[in-house]
Amino acid sequence: MDSGNIAWLLISASLVLLMTPGLAFFYGGMSRGKSVLNMMMMSFGAIAVGTLAWVTFGYSISGGGDTINNIIGDPLGDFGMISTVESGDAMSIISAGFGATFAIITVALISGSIADRAKFGSWLVFAFLWVILVYSPVAHWVWGTGTAGEGFDALLGAGGPLFADLPGPYDFAGGTVVHINAGVAGLVLALLLGVRKGFGKEPMRPHNLPFVMLGAALLWFGWFGFNAGSAFAADNWAATAWVNTTVATSLAILGWLLVEKIRDGKATSLGAASGVVAGLVAITPACASVDTWGAIVIGLIAGILSSLAVGLKYKFGYDDSLDVVGVHLVAGLWGTLAIGLVASGAIQDDPGLFYGGGISLLGVQAAAAGVTIVYSAIATLIIGLAIKYTIGFRVSEEVEVSGIDLSEHGETAYEEAK
Repeated sequence: MDSGNIAWLLISASLVLLMTPGLAFFYGGMSRGKSVLNMMMMSFGAIAVGTLAWVTFGYSISGGGDTINNIIGDPLGDFGMISTVESGDAMSIISAGFGATFAIITVALISGSIADRAKFGSWLVFAFLWVILVYSPVAHWVWGTGTAGEGFDALLGAGGPLFADLPGPYDFAGGTVVHINAGVAGLVLALLLGVRKGFGKEPMRPHNLPFVMLGAALLWFGWFGFNAGSAFAADNWAATAWVNTTVATSLAILGWLLVEKIRDGKATSLGAASGVVAGLVAITPACASVDTWGAIVIGLIAGILSSLAVGLKYKFGYDDSLDVVGVHLVAGLWGTLAIGLVASGAIQDDPGLFYGGGISLLGVQAAAAGVTIVYSAIATLIIGLAIKYTIGFRVSEEVEVSGIDLSEHGETAYEEAK
């Protein structure tokens, strides 16, 4: 790789790292004033322990290796990333660092589902274990072998029954690995910890909407490194991903606001910010597989679907505090499946159903999503239960009512008026 491509990946990795502080603003603004610091600290804590988890075991597990028929990489194959750093290969080194930023933002996304009620120390333990045991194996299945389909072939046995001689599955920048994975984990933790006191009975409105808008802007900016950077070169794939990311996100804003206007009579700033994230999530797996018309369809439908899905928590009684399920799981699923519908034959070898391809690509995308959902749900539940019945996961009712910031961090975001 030439110096220009290395420089592009260095910039992209920095942009993706910026997304997690951006998420801290986004989630912090959506939280109540008495828990905003805890919510932001969960993102910053994810940076700290996520990096440690990736450097020690996660990078080795997500990469290549012959452990258990290639199902995962050797956990000790490059412990501490020593071999990669000592290789002197700049592209390999920054690629490993780029992967760390993906692991960090993925586990940080989960925190939004358990706002106001999780012990900070328990969250750090969960984040460390989840990156190693959940994120890294899924990353290996999709990306670790370097060729689309090989990872899932290994998972399901040589010449696997679902993916042998079939296209895909395609996931350019993380629809399954990041968003479906995090969305399922968020749902599991929300169910495991239970609802907040007063959920569904008293308003739990965002305390700072400008924070939410700022966070959405930082996420959008960083997402160009996420999607375009996943080309690993400053080339036509990166250019296509950049354009499609912009188009889909813009249309998702319009889709979300349209639903709000029809349903509630008002188009809100929270809806616009949430539409940004829904569009970014949906286009992530498909950003290098579709043309601009495909990006328009993906973005518009993502905004509509997610705006409708965020209300399901009240219907079904799960307290997904900041809509991780409604946005990341729903939009991630839609974007992953949409490849099987609107992938352009002019861009990739396997066109979607509406571009002259058959049903096989859609089936493979659905199967990959299904495998990710099942594994993430089971593994997350095991980790969560282990923490719950050892060190405890949820704060006491007294702490929740009085404010988790003061109890967990010894400080508050805002000084009371005198």
